[in-house]
Amino acid sequence: MVKRDDLIRKISKAARRNDLKLDLVREGGKHTIYRCGSQQVAVPRHREINEMTALGIMADLEDELGKGWWRR
Repeated sequence: MVKRDDLIRKISKAARRNDLKLDLVREGGKHTIYRCGSQQVAVPRHREINEMTALGIMADLEDELGKGWWRR
């Protein structure tokens, strides 16, 4: 399990390294929608997120942050 705050913090730091900004777009019913560059991603509002879900979210951002950005 991955803590939601840690995932958002990790995405935000990677965005800053790439001269991008992680913006809150809106709060959905069960997800929060963020924009990183031109890519939007939905992050569940659970305190802890399943690792496979977190990997999927990070993979969705590869176009903006680079391939395998979360391993750096």
